[in-house]
Amino acid sequence: MFVTASGVAIDEMGYAMSRLEIESELLDGGNVTNEAGSSIMSNKPLRNVDHEIAQLTNLRSGPHERLRQLMPGKQKLPVSPVKMLAGREGNYSGRGRFSSADCCHMLSRYLPVNGPWPVDQMTSRAYVSQFSADGSLFVAGFQGSDIRIYNVDRGWKVQKNILAKSLRWTVTDTSLSPDQRYLVYTSMSPIVHIVNVGSANTESLANITEIHEGLDFSAADDGGYSFGIFSVKFSTDGRELVAGSNDDSIYVYDLEANKLSLRIEAHTADVNIVTFADESGNLIYSGSDDNLCKVWDRRCFVAKDKPAGVLMGHLEGITFLDSRGDGRYFISNGKDQTIKLWDIRKMSSNTSCNSEFRNYEWDYRWMDYPPQARDFKHQYDQSVATYKGHSVLRTLIRCYFSPEYSTGQKYIYTGSHDSCVYIYDVVTGAQVAVLKHHTSPVRDCSWHPHYPMLISSSWDGDVVKWGFPGNGEAPAPVSKKRIRRRYYY
Repeated sequence: MFVTASGVAIDEMGYAMSRLEIESELLDGGNVTNEAGSSIMSNKPLRNVDHEIAQLTNLRSGPHERLRQLMPGKQKLPVSPVKMLAGREGNYSGRGRFSSADCCHMLSRYLPVNGPWPVDQMTSRAYVSQFSADGSLFVAGFQGSDIRIYNVDRGWKVQKNILAKSLRWTVTDTSLSPDQRYLVYTSMSPIVHIVNVGSANTESLANITEIHEGLDFSAADDGGYSFGIFSVKFSTDGRELVAGSNDDSIYVYDLEANKLSLRIEAHTADVNIVTFADESGNLIYSGSDDNLCKVWDRRCFVAKDKPAGVLMGHLEGITFLDSRGDGRYFISNGKDQTIKLWDIRKMSSNTSCNSEFRNYEWDYRWMDYPPQARDFKHQYDQSVATYKGHSVLRTLIRCYFSPEYSTGQKYIYTGSHDSCVYIYDVVTGAQVAVLKHHTSPVRDCSWHPHYPMLISSSWDGDVVKWGFPGNGEAPAPVSKKRIRRRYYY
């Protein structure tokens, strides 16, 4: 059911012209609230981001200015689909077709909040769930040693069922190579395993049906110290791996030479996440339990252990980073229960101002966040914007920008300890949707790069699919299996 702000209910029977006409009139008179999938449209948006990214986001996801004009000097957003289609037929833009921004404006209005529909159900916790770059494959990793690769284009058929080798605690991360031929997976071990995804075998049992080659990330001078890896990424050319570990370091592994090429003592606490800033592969972002985000320029790695810059603002450790892909902006999820938006042009060269703020004892693995700490603010906060509402407890919850192709990266979405998926508007900070289904923390979720489809996975073992309202499908019931509960990481 699609419920408008004025209380008018409209059946989900597809986007016929009659419905578009109704929607057009309603949008001219007020905001639309979609309650499918337990989503919530906030009527109290936060302050607008007074920054360049607001303009960039609007350029990517806003319609042609002639379509926005109600009358000279006044503009109205969002523009209804009927008006957009009429404008295209009338060639308002002078191009005779929709621009990419026009397409984003249309598609970004239909959030993947309907459902959910079951994709898979396991008896162990889901830690990783990610679409491939082209959206044709989906990877899910579970604590019980299973990693499943689904073929999205073939009805979510399991293309590869991988049983991980020498797993310590859980699958902490996975990464597909740029050509989607290989997958690497990590756990709380210095050994990263690589699997041939393109082989004919569906069942990939380590060293039984297939070889899971082990890549040793331990350095010769570490004295045999065993560490765990939280994050791993292929380089854009597929020749290297970059990883973050719980020995406070960043590692770079040369796949062609089959050896560790670089270790950087990057932080003073666990490095929970590393990611590339853009397709060039020159810049790397890292986030740590020392509360800092750091920027590393691979062209200057000669100055070992020296970052290109540091960004302060989080009051607790950083669980995840996601780059906007432009080598300038990225977001971070923090244990201070916030997502922050960063512009690397604001970074500093040192952390002398990163003083200790906490005057209380707290461990996110088994304690709730102190109520008195929710209003604290870093006195040297360098972030561009802060987003609140979700919960980051018990595990390294992940957050992302919405896809560029379909939304113009207009949104930020994140898992949450309270078993929901939250979607925020980048510019206004408004909480535009909350997806409710799971019964345990949602550690990871992934928005399809081209379609209004979002997959969430949880510690309850469920992997489910969310779509846009009116796709004609009825959500299938998801039976629940009893899962043994543990409360660490």
